[in-house]
Parts: sequence; structure tokens; C-alpha cells
Amino acid sequence: MTTRPRFDDAELERLARACEIQPYRSSGPGGQKKNKTESSVRARHLATGITRIATESRSQSRNRQLALERVAIELARRAKRRRPRVATLPTRSAIERRLESKHRAARIKRERRASTDE
Repeated sequence: MTTRPRFDDAELERLARACEIQPYRSSGPGGQKKNKTESSVRARHLATGITRIATESRSQSRNRQLALERVAIELARRAKRRRPRVATLPTRSAIERRLESKHRAARIKRERRASTDE
């Protein structure tokens, strides 16, 4: 299980200013409480268009924090530079196996050619 990174309130508030935060009424099972309250939150980062939602909690402020954390995680994931792949050489035994199969195929072709010449 991976642990979620923790963000301080100042970071999340800075991110909230760069996002459009929209509370809405979520759908699905949950009864009257879920159908009447606008506790779900959709956060859209205006610069990148990343959208994340949170509907877990009955508290709009908690869902707002969760949605902003998810946007921050996605921004961090996109900002992370992937390390370039280091090309590796084939092992000596792999080279020998490949050459042996080539020698075997060439021998079969030579034998086939010799039998058609007769």
C-alpha cells in the first residue's frame, strides 16, 4: 500500500486559487442525506485542465481538501521527469545462442541447396 503525500494548508490554498472548485450534488446510493446536500466537490486546475473529484465524506470542506490533494498529486506526477532507459548489452550466452541458431539455419539451407543440385 502506498502512502499519500501530505500537503500543508498554505500549499492547498495556493492551489485552490489556481483551481475552479465546484460543489455539486452527487448521485448514487445514500438516501435522502446524499440527495439533498451538495457535499461532493469537483476541482479543476485552470492551467492544465486536470479535474479531480471527491465524494467520500459528508463534509464539503473535507471533500474540497481531498479533491485539491488529488489535483496536487497529479500535478506532481506530471512534473516528475522519467529517467531515460539505459540500454543494456545482450549477455554472452544470449549471443552464443543466437549465433548457434543462425549456424543451424544456414546448415539446413546449405544441405537443402546441395540436395536440389543433384
